[in-house]
Amino acid sequence: MKLYGFGHSRSFRALWALEEAGLEYEYVATTLRTAADEADSAKNPSYLALNIQGKVPTLVDGDLVLTESLAIVNYIGRKAPDSGLLPKLDPAGYAHHDELVFFILAELEQPLWSKGKHMFALPEAQRIPQMLETAKFEFNKAINALDHLLGDEEFAVGNNFSMVDLLLAHTFNWAIRFEFDVPQKYIALRDRHYQRQAAQRALAVIE
Repeated sequence: MKLYGFGHSRSFRALWALEEAGLEYEYVATTLRTAADEADSAKNPSYLALNIQGKVPTLVDGDLVLTESLAIVNYIGRKAPDSGLLPKLDPAGYAHHDELVFFILAELEQPLWSKGKHMFALPEAQRIPQMLETAKFEFNKAINALDHLLGDEEFAVGNNFSMVDLLLAHTFNWAIRFEFDVPQKYIALRDRHYQRQAAQRALAVIE
């Protein structure tokens, strides 16, 4: 199994999940916004043959190629059912699990990527400076909603660490790095989960 990734980007979710799962893998550091003739560039034709968007992550497992971080984490969880990444829940429990996962991707993460796009990812002519204030507004709305979706327990669903906790911790790490106003309780959530041995091993890979 081979994972192409870059630093603390969405690919870190997959890297962390691989460490939680205890699966054997090869990590291939991939550079972004670099020239196509560089061998490790996401714009290199050999990489674009795997991921036409020229983004990370990309997971290759035999003939299977996945390029969406959540699909990769799900796949890893199914490959390693004892890891707890995909918790064992009843239908109502899984409904709450799915609600949180979809909320993180659609609402909590969205303003972070909006800020990233309009700071550095988009061509300069396509950036809209006013979007930075809009992103702040949308992030605060998402935080308010999350306060009502999450309980006060140590873990988001069930009694053990799962992919929901991984996604929350990574997303809040992203928010902190992008200088959003993150409530202290969510900084503490990030810190707590990032102290897990699997997270520390994943960090050692990229740092």
